[in-house]
Amino acid sequence: MKKYIAEFIGTCVLVTLGCGTAMLVGCDAANGCGYILTALAFGLVIVAMAYSIGNISGCHINPAVSLAVLISGGMDVKEFISYVVAQCLGALAGSGILAIIFGLGGVTDETGGFGANGLGGVHGNPLVGLVVEIVLTFVFVMAILGVTSKKASHGSFGGLVIGLSLVLVHILGIGLTGTSVNPARSIGPAVFAAISGNMAPIAALWVFIVGPLAGGALAAACYKYLEK
Repeated sequence: MKKYIAEFIGTCVLVTLGCGTAMLVGCDAANGCGYILTALAFGLVIVAMAYSIGNISGCHINPAVSLAVLISGGMDVKEFISYVVAQCLGALAGSGILAIIFGLGGVTDETGGFGANGLGGVHGNPLVGLVVEIVLTFVFVMAILGVTSKKASHGSFGGLVIGLSLVLVHILGIGLTGTSVNPARSIGPAVFAAISGNMAPIAALWVFIVGPLAGGALAAACYKYLEK
């Protein structure tokens, strides 16, 4: 149970601070400062959580990462499902916190949708968005698998490497899809955006579930082959 609580907390923090930063400063490609701050926020949350809950749950805080671990033999199906449930609940809780801050606090949401992912950067093309998410998730999960491998020699710097990898994929992805690479991170904001009357994130949500899961599975299969 402690592992699932840790995953809930980690995903809640990721959405609260990552999406919250995007909502506060804006994260469109034309706004360079907000763009970089948002990328850094997501990456730094991973660093903080890796060193705080990593020794409890592995700090997946992402169904795509958990799927890769499942495929790699690091967990069973029952544990995988429990992780995903905890992560999605954490994302919803994080979005709820943002609803309080930006709603009751009267703070302007610069993203217009709780930092939810969208297809505006790829001109609404779901196929292109799917490719973007598969590629970005593949890169991110490959980095995670490499750093956490028994053959890795990164020592205590693993969390930093993973966090910087997330910053890296955000730098390209924010202007295209907002960068999901994490179905839970997309589900929470999309649900609260819909509650507030913005249905666009929900309509495109399948891209940000299928793409990251496919990218994570592909990374796991690829790394498993390369490591043999």
